[in-house]
Amino acid sequence: MKLELPLNPTRSWLMKLRLYGFLFPIFFVIISSAQEVSLEEAVQMGLQKNFDVRVLQRTGALAANDNRFAFGAFLPTLNANGAYTKSNNDSRNVTFADVETLRTGAKSTNTQGQLQLLWTLFDGTKMFATRKRIQELAVLGQVNVRNQMINSAATIISTYYNVIRQKQQLKAVYELMAVSEERVKLAEKKLQVGTGGKPELLQAKVDLNAQRTAVLAQLTLIQQLKDQMNGLLGMGLPDVYDVADTIPIDLSLTMEEILTGIEATNQAIVAAKENIKIASLVVRENRATRSPIISFTSAYNYNRTENELATSPIAQKYTRNQGYNYGLTIAVPIVNNLNVNRLIAAAKITLDRSKIIYDQQVMLAVVGVRNAYVNYDNAKKILVIEEENILLAKENVYIALEGFKRGNTLAIDLRAAQQSLADAYNLLIAARYNAKISETELLRLKGSLLN
Repeated sequence: MKLELPLNPTRSWLMKLRLYGFLFPIFFVIISSAQEVSLEEAVQMGLQKNFDVRVLQRTGALAANDNRFAFGAFLPTLNANGAYTKSNNDSRNVTFADVETLRTGAKSTNTQGQLQLLWTLFDGTKMFATRKRIQELAVLGQVNVRNQMINSAATIISTYYNVIRQKQQLKAVYELMAVSEERVKLAEKKLQVGTGGKPELLQAKVDLNAQRTAVLAQLTLIQQLKDQMNGLLGMGLPDVYDVADTIPIDLSLTMEEILTGIEATNQAIVAAKENIKIASLVVRENRATRSPIISFTSAYNYNRTENELATSPIAQKYTRNQGYNYGLTIAVPIVNNLNVNRLIAAAKITLDRSKIIYDQQVMLAVVGVRNAYVNYDNAKKILVIEEENILLAKENVYIALEGFKRGNTLAIDLRAAQQSLADAYNLLIAARYNAKISETELLRLKGSLLN
């Protein structure tokens, strides 16, 4: 019986680290040669291939198609009917005088045709309200599509800059790794000359290994975010691609600029306004059903019958009738179980509800702008502080590292300085990203993100 002993876990881990250390340069060579996708290209592709946008575009196309044929409400209806019938009948007739008449194989042919026109001339202006409502529904469809495009663009922008954020985070980890590698080298030299202890060397290696693990986690996160963004773009990007390295931030936005005219640019508010128009037209349509309906009617009729055998003394061998008629009809609603009153009351309730939703959307937009601007303004202030703080942290690490070389700084002090640098990087990168997200949210609420 053969026993397989497990590998030494420490040795196995070191082998993996050497392997990862060998693969990191190869990975970055591949990334550097990958196609770089700009934010503008990503947003443009998303507006064309994003599934949410495409679904709403089809929904809007249905409303546009209805609007295309809305003029049909003013046109008459014209229907044609026809029939061609052949008959073969046997008959037996007996009179009171007991005179019997038998007929067999009495064949006849009947041809009928009718052309009928009905044109509603007046229905209480309901047809005009219906056409206007269909037009407003088409406008609402366009507004919903644009609103979805803006929301999808905001999601794409957020994900795009999140990838850049994680790339900057990865770069910071590599910079911290360089400090840790220098710590390991210095700790090894000190141990060799007898001025240092082994715990210092072991701690330096532990910190370096932790950063190598962080690199692997960071690479995984970056790839996951890239896949998520590719999904937002309908998988229109290649499997391997890259994004930019910087996060540009517009620091000049003001709350007054965002709030000015927001009721005409925020797409959620515009959609709520369109719903008020549609609800008003529904009230108008239902009120029109109280009015009489005046219609013009006309018809052309044709009827021909041919009999091959007389079935009675007065039977006709051949008859034909044709002609036309025209006139006006009027239908006056009198009592219909109060159904019209019910429909009008329901339409008014829907109209009131639409007005409340409009006021709610305005309130949500204003509150959203104020909250987003607070985040935006604070992010700008934090960014200034963190930009200064990162310089201080870098200088502190440099001084601590030089002091550690000369033996003037303890390893624990160098490690503390290194941790301060890591925290400064985390806060700076987060401040940049948060400022960009707040800026994006302000433009989304304004409705000018696609501009």
